[in-house]
Amino acid sequence: MRTPAFWWRPRPSLLARLLQPIGFIYGAITAHRMGRPGAHPPCPVVCIGNLTAGGAGKTPVAIAVADLLRAHQETPHVLSRGYGGHLAGPVVVVPDAHEAADVGDEPLIIARHVPVVVSRDRPAGARLAKAEGASVIVMDDGLQNPSLAKSVTFAVVDGAAGFGNGLCVPAGPLRAPLTAQLPHIDAFIAVGQGPAHAAIPNIAGHRPIFTGDLIPDTEIAAGLRGTRVLAFAGIGRPEKFFATLRHIGAEVVGEAPFGDHRPYRPADLQALAARAAALDAQLVTTEKDAARLGDDIHRLPGLLILPVRFRPDDATGLAAFLMGSLRKTKNGSKDPA
Repeated sequence: MRTPAFWWRPRPSLLARLLQPIGFIYGAITAHRMGRPGAHPPCPVVCIGNLTAGGAGKTPVAIAVADLLRAHQETPHVLSRGYGGHLAGPVVVVPDAHEAADVGDEPLIIARHVPVVVSRDRPAGARLAKAEGASVIVMDDGLQNPSLAKSVTFAVVDGAAGFGNGLCVPAGPLRAPLTAQLPHIDAFIAVGQGPAHAAIPNIAGHRPIFTGDLIPDTEIAAGLRGTRVLAFAGIGRPEKFFATLRHIGAEVVGEAPFGDHRPYRPADLQALAARAAALDAQLVTTEKDAARLGDDIHRLPGLLILPVRFRPDDATGLAAFLMGSLRKTKNGSKDPA
């Protein structure tokens, strides 16, 4: 689904107010579930979550955290629910053998950088990751899932969108009230700049805040500078991708937003190809969308894919906090929670 535009307005709209009673119920159920104790993991768990529905940048952050762990002689494996895939798991993702319909689009992207286990049963997935050699598990999403105890939890926040109107789904983007989620968070990672960035310290309180940006692939970005493009994206907030293209100097002459994780149909691709030809424009999309295209990517000849990576402003500080938190768990001075 595409996140509704009214979610991201600072003040709740009339529609948001009408939906607020449902949001109270949804948020209360999620908050109650978050309070349940989780199973003890076979190795430390680093959770990369967010407080809202919609894209905040968790996947690039999970890859960056895995890179930091490897730089400190750990063997990270990513654990994902595999949203959008039909395999319940636990299963190790093999990029050349699996498709997005099997394991989800995000696990396919991550598996090109670090081993990934997909499992709807998180404790079972953690056991498989350990058996495959993991010394640390990076849990992609899962802040609201209590089934597995965590050693350290990062909440990823979009610096532009923040917490939206502050209401719970479906009235707003929050998965549970902020007051219910904060006790489960150890640190924040703010991705990108924007009007919401300044509000994060007021929410975070004493918790550390690490910042950074999503950086497009430099070679592909340079090639897009000055190019007429028709951009399409099925992510949490497609407008973020369109804004990135404008920022790198592409001439965005057309936009085609789709729902997050939505599979592409032949009719979609035919319409995109026809529209690009009519606009005399280069088709360009995200790495996540390309993962869902699979073999159908040949229906869009010349399609360009623009990957992004998370670059922390203070990689040394983030690594120090991360490794310090893991040492506490390994030394038994902090029980995973």
